[in-house]
Amino acid sequence: MATPAEACEPLWSTAYTGNRTSRFGWFSRFYEGYSLDLHGFLKALARRWPTVAVCLVLAVGAALAVTSLSTPAYEARTQLFVATHTGEDSAQLAQGQSFSQARVQSYAEVVTSRQVTAPVVKQLGLRITPEQLASQITAAAPLNTVLIDITVRDTAPKRAARIANAVAQQFSSVVERLETPKRPADAKRSKKSRTSGDTPVSPVSLGVTQEAVAPTDPVSPRPLLNLAAGAFGGLLLGAGVVVLRETLDTTFKASETLGEYTALPTLGTIPYDKNAPRRPLVGTDAHSKRAEAFRKLRTNLQFSQVDDPPRIIVVTSSVPNEGKTNTAVNLALSLAEAGVSTCLVDGDLRRPCVAATFGLVKDAGLTTVLIGQARIEDVMQQVAGGLSVLASGAVPPNPTELLASARMKEVLRDLADTYEVVIVDTAPLLPVADTIGLASLAQGTLLVVRAAKTSRDQVRTAADSLGRVGVRVLGTVLSMAPVPKGSRYGRYGVYGYGQYGELPAPRASAPEEKAATPGARGTGEK
Repeated sequence: MATPAEACEPLWSTAYTGNRTSRFGWFSRFYEGYSLDLHGFLKALARRWPTVAVCLVLAVGAALAVTSLSTPAYEARTQLFVATHTGEDSAQLAQGQSFSQARVQSYAEVVTSRQVTAPVVKQLGLRITPEQLASQITAAAPLNTVLIDITVRDTAPKRAARIANAVAQQFSSVVERLETPKRPADAKRSKKSRTSGDTPVSPVSLGVTQEAVAPTDPVSPRPLLNLAAGAFGGLLLGAGVVVLRETLDTTFKASETLGEYTALPTLGTIPYDKNAPRRPLVGTDAHSKRAEAFRKLRTNLQFSQVDDPPRIIVVTSSVPNEGKTNTAVNLALSLAEAGVSTCLVDGDLRRPCVAATFGLVKDAGLTTVLIGQARIEDVMQQVAGGLSVLASGAVPPNPTELLASARMKEVLRDLADTYEVVIVDTAPLLPVADTIGLASLAQGTLLVVRAAKTSRDQVRTAADSLGRVGVRVLGTVLSMAPVPKGSRYGRYGVYGYGQYGELPAPRASAPEEKAATPGARGTGEK
């Protein structure tokens, strides 16, 4: 059979993952989205650097894989000079130069024609088609020159050079043949004319100015270029994933964001502590960051409502596992530590955890008083630090009706007459309706929001449900917030603002330690 402590939800998880107005006067009815500015984007990159690192590693790995699996390709180059047959005077030379420049661009297009590639394939015995060979050849004619550059790409360097030289030779023959004037078909030449030198001659001739040689280094793949492209692509991918996750992530990471969204003061930011499951009470480590954070919450709560300080404060959350019980317990301890007469009431009649936190008797408490079987002073229990605790008592079949009853209002009034502050831990708002009726009987409500877990929709729905019944919301508390780096100064200090000063170790007190120790056993957070 599960113990009371085991039946409670974990008190602390082992891992944490513009001003708006509305018809309720203090909270936005609809969430309109948000955008990242440069500062927010840089903070998001710093917070999600593992995502960027994974994308970078994957992209660089892909680039290295492509580089290693790619077949090296080599390029061999040859160059041709286009000359014209002209006279000796300057006018004819200029005319021939203009003629060559006008024709050379057209010649470059002939290089990849079938008239050139088919004979080369046959001559060299290549196991490819003329069209495939044409795809390996590029020809370019630099502007205002009579030069033609021919480049052949192949997986074998020597073969690339042979193909380039063969293409240049065949190309020269094709161009000269195309430029040679043809005799009329019906003209019959006499023996005299055939011997008189009237045979048609091509006005242009192509000569090789640079023969192709076998290249020593491949032109692809390029390891450094691929690596740089992979790294750049990985960074872009990582940044894109971060932006996407930030856009889709509607949880709260900082108290400023929570305050802007709810238009409520964020009275405290409680840092995440991996040791909290074993030591849920801050009294066991009075000078820790969590303890200082709860003292700051206590101070902010006291000074935020100077004109009308609330005597009965309900502590709740949107959903389970947000840290409301831990917040209620340690806030009550912090108030008692400051000398404020404080009573902690376990108003969560479905999954009560306050008694298990302190190691107190659970079966006698609030429900016992509500049904008239005992008086308040008969079931009130005391813990270290002068804090009075009213446990939940037996779990009733009708908690909603009991908590909203007139008798509950009388009990709260009697407690407020006896104590300066009454802290009531209640059930979450969204799963059950218990807290709505109880919160209307209190003088103020604290809404606990878990960092990087509670969504904006959940917070909006919870706050709207309180606003509809006219509950006075004192502010919010951001729980289990990640501790920022570089916030250490001295030994002890408040979360988020560094640490200052060095306090002596607390004096050992056997009775108090013994009373507080049971609260560290098997405790969990709701």
